[in-house]
Amino acid sequence: MSKGTKTLLAVVAGIAVLVFAGVSFYSGNYNRMVALDEAVSSQWGQVENAYQRRFDLIPNLVATVKGYAAHESGVFTAIAEARSKAGGVMNISDEVLQDPEAFERFQQAQGELGSALQRLLVITENYPDLKANENFLGLQNQLEGTENRIAVERKRFNDMVQQYNSFIRQFPRAIIANMAGFRVKSYFKAVESANQAPEVEF
Repeated sequence: MSKGTKTLLAVVAGIAVLVFAGVSFYSGNYNRMVALDEAVSSQWGQVENAYQRRFDLIPNLVATVKGYAAHESGVFTAIAEARSKAGGVMNISDEVLQDPEAFERFQQAQGELGSALQRLLVITENYPDLKANENFLGLQNQLEGTENRIAVERKRFNDMVQQYNSFIRQFPRAIIANMAGFRVKSYFKAVESANQAPEVEF
């Protein structure tokens, strides 16, 4: 074998190694981005489940309170409106994670609903018979547990988004992320009206 052929084979082998290394680097990072993106979507589903649980508890809670405090119509109207607004953004796909404005609307609607629920629980303090009602106490207890779940799932979601965002923003992975269409996702931020779970007193 001539010296020129050996040199050519060495160059071809070197190029093949570089191409293989490049493809391996790209595919490894791309697959990790996909896995992290799926993990964020999965955690988003858990956040929605927690909110859906609260959403489903409201009609029974309101009906029970109405039996004792029918004249508190302003609070009931506020809850109905907030629930309706939250319902409009409840059953949405995880595509909302790609749209910061849609994500903000989701948070705002949930915050308004949480605030309305807080007002409902405050007025129940004026009705001792209601506070002693077993059905109401059970619903109140479920609501407290649900609010705690919401806080936990939001934190887990933010942790997962932080992992994802950090991974896709680091160089040179940022180049791959940009080429493959992976975008930074929004964090769940507590809004003023929803930064605390409703106070539940027994």
